[in-house]
Amino acid sequence: MSKIIATAAIRGAYKYVKEAEERLEKILLTKGKDAKISFPNTAYYLPLIYALLGIKINTLEDAVMALKEAKALLPPLPTENLWLPYLGNTLDAGIATLIAEEIIEALKYLEGENPQDGIWLGFTDDAILRTQGIKLVDGRMPGFAAIVGACPSNAEAVKLARELQERNILVFLASSCQGVSMAEQLAEEGIEMNWDTFLVPYGKDTSAVVHALNFAARAAMTFGGIVPKGLEEARQILLYNKNRVHAFVLALGEDEGVPPEQVISDEKYATAAGAINFGFPVISNVNLPQILPTGICTYEHVVSNVPLEKIVDKAIEVRGLKIKFSKLPIPVAYGAGFEGERVRRNQMHVQFGGKYQPAFELLVTREMEEVENEKVTLYGPDIDKEEAMDEQKTMPLGFFVEVAGRKMHKDFEPVLERHIHHFLSCANGVMHTGQRDNIWTRISKEAFAKGLRLEHLGKIVAIKLKEEFPAIVDKVQVSIYTAIEKVKELLPQAQKIYKERDERVAGMSDEEVDTFFSCVLCQSYAPNHVCVISPERLGLCGAYTWLDCRAAYEINPRGANQPIKKGRGIDELRGEWEGINKFVYETSKHTIERFHHYSIMSFPESSCGCFECIVAVIPEAKGVMIVNREFSGDTPLGMSFSALAGSVGGGNQVPGFLGIGKLFISSRKFLKADGGIKRIVWMPKELKEEIRERFEKRAKEEGVPDLLEKIADETVVKNIEELISYLEKVKHPVWEMPSII
Repeated sequence: MSKIIATAAIRGAYKYVKEAEERLEKILLTKGKDAKISFPNTAYYLPLIYALLGIKINTLEDAVMALKEAKALLPPLPTENLWLPYLGNTLDAGIATLIAEEIIEALKYLEGENPQDGIWLGFTDDAILRTQGIKLVDGRMPGFAAIVGACPSNAEAVKLARELQERNILVFLASSCQGVSMAEQLAEEGIEMNWDTFLVPYGKDTSAVVHALNFAARAAMTFGGIVPKGLEEARQILLYNKNRVHAFVLALGEDEGVPPEQVISDEKYATAAGAINFGFPVISNVNLPQILPTGICTYEHVVSNVPLEKIVDKAIEVRGLKIKFSKLPIPVAYGAGFEGERVRRNQMHVQFGGKYQPAFELLVTREMEEVENEKVTLYGPDIDKEEAMDEQKTMPLGFFVEVAGRKMHKDFEPVLERHIHHFLSCANGVMHTGQRDNIWTRISKEAFAKGLRLEHLGKIVAIKLKEEFPAIVDKVQVSIYTAIEKVKELLPQAQKIYKERDERVAGMSDEEVDTFFSCVLCQSYAPNHVCVISPERLGLCGAYTWLDCRAAYEINPRGANQPIKKGRGIDELRGEWEGINKFVYETSKHTIERFHHYSIMSFPESSCGCFECIVAVIPEAKGVMIVNREFSGDTPLGMSFSALAGSVGGGNQVPGFLGIGKLFISSRKFLKADGGIKRIVWMPKELKEEIRERFEKRAKEEGVPDLLEKIADETVVKNIEELISYLEKVKHPVWEMPSII
C-alpha cells in the first residue's frame, strides 16, 4: 500500500491518542476518576468503544482504560515514509484513532463545550437513530456519505449536496479544509441542514467524524441485535457495516497551489483508516495516493483525483450501491432528502390551505376509459398570478387525483392518497404537511424563480404514482382547483368520501379476515425480525397497516409484505394460529417458534429497533407503561427510552417488553390477553395528548371514559413508589385486576 497513507495514518493516530490522553489528564485533576462521561440520550455508553472493545464507559477511569487499549493498538511510529504490503498496521492505527476521537468528543460535553452549537448538531441520540432506521430499512435512504473537508467554492458545495439529496443519501458533515467546512459553505448559501433534509453537520473538528461511525456501530447493535463482548462481536459489527450499512467517505479539498498536508492532514488520514475498518471506502477530489486492491472494502479502498462533478457517481460505484434514480420533468431538484425541508414565511412565494384557506386532496378510482394518462388540468389561477392571493399570500386548493388500473381496488385509495404528501414533499422548495382536508402547502421563492408551477405538482403525483405502484396503477390524471367557489363546492363531496372510508376501515376486525400480512423490510438490518400485521395491529414502525401491506403485495408479490394464512386457531385470546406460527418460525430463520399476537407476557412479537413506542411491564403497579421515542426523560422504571430500547430491539422476543406503533394503543386488540388498555398506568404527557381523541373513544367502549386522566405521566410521578401512590389515589381500574405476571 502507499507509503504516504500508512505513514500519515499512523502519525495521525499518535496525535489523536496524545490529545485524548492530555485532555483526560487535565480533566481528571478537576473532576476525579469517578466523574461520569457519556453522550446524551444513548443506552450504548460511548458507542464506538463499546462496539469495538466491549467496554462500557461510564466514568473517566473507564475512559483511561479504553485509551490504554488504543495505545496498545498503535504500530511503531515511523521516522520516514513507510511502505507496507498490507493494511494491518494502518487499520490498527485507524481503530486507535476512533477510540481516541470518541473520548475527545465525549469530553467536550464534560468540559463545558457545546458541540450542539449554531449549525452543529453534535452526537446523534438513540431516538433519532431509530427514527431514521425505517428510512434505512425500507430503501428511502440507501446509504450515507461522511464528508470531510470543504469544496473549492460554495456553489460547488451546494451542487454536491443537492446531488446526494436527490439520490436520497444521508450526508454527515464534519472537519474543514483551510479553516472552512462544507457545512459552513452550505449555511452561507441558506441551505437547511438537519436530519429531515438528510444533511447532518456534526462538527468542525475532524474528530467529529467519529459520530458518523458510532451511528453505524449502533445500527449494528440496535437492528442487528449484536451485543458487544470482545473481538468476535467487534468483527461481527464491522462485517455488518460492510454488508448492510452502505456508507462511504468523501475527502474534499482544493489542492491547487496548496501544500498536501494542508489539504489532507495526518489526522484525516488516520480517521479515513478507521472508516476503512468498517468497509467504508474513501473517495477524494484531490490527488491522494490510492489503494485500489480490494479486501476490507467491497471494492477499492481509496480512490482519488475524481472531479467533483463525477464524485457522487464514482462513490456509488465504489461502494456497490444500487440506486433507482429518475429525473422528473420539473425545474427543481427532487429526492427524499428534501422531504423534511421547511419553507419559512420570509422564503415563501405562496401557500395553500392551513388555517387560511380551504384545501383538500382526494384520490379516487375510475374506469380506464375515464382517465387520460398524465393529464394535468388547472382550474383557476396559477401561482404567478399575485392578484389571486390574499393578504397572507394564500390560495385555496383542491388537488383531485383520478387513477385507473385493472387491479386497482377502492380499498387502495387511502393508501395511494397518503403518498401524495411524500411525493410533493420530495420536491426542493415545496413544503407539504397533513392530508385529506387538513393540508398546508408552501412553495418557496427560489422554486418559483426556477419555474415551478402548479402543473408540475400534478406531474409529480401522476408520474410517481405509476412509478411506485406499477402493478395496480395504469393511468393517472390530476385536476387542480384554485378558484375558491369550486374548492368550496367540491370540499363537502371529498369529506363525504373520507367519512365513508373511515367507517369501512374502522369496522374491520382481525376475526373477519383469514389472512394477515408479514413485513420483513427490517430484515436488511435485523435479520431475524418479522412483523405480523393484521387489520387491528399495524407494524411497530407505525408506517404500515394491513391495507398498506395488501396493496404492497398486489404491487410486488415477491416483496417484503407476504400474505399469511392464519390456519387452525390455537389460542383465540392470546392470538395464536398454526399458520402464523409456522410462517414466523421459517421467516425468522428458526429463531421464534411461537407467537402471540395479543400478549406482552407470553411469546410477544419481536422488535427490530424502528418501533414508535415501547411497552414495558411494571409488576409492582400490575400494569404497563408506554414510552414514545420522542420522550427524552426517565420513566418510572428509572430508564429512558434509549435504555429500554437496548433490551427490546435486534429481532429479540422479550416477554414483558414490546415495540409497537402508536395507533396500536387505541386498538381493540391492544394487550387483549393481558387486560387491554386498563393495564396502562403511565405515558408521557405529550403522547397522551397526541392519542387523546382515539384513546378516549376506545376507553368509552371499555366502560372507563376517564381512563386517560387516571394514567400517570412525568408531571405527576417520578418513580414507582410515586406511581403506585398516584394510581391508588385516582382509583385506577388496574387495582381491581389480577397481577399481570
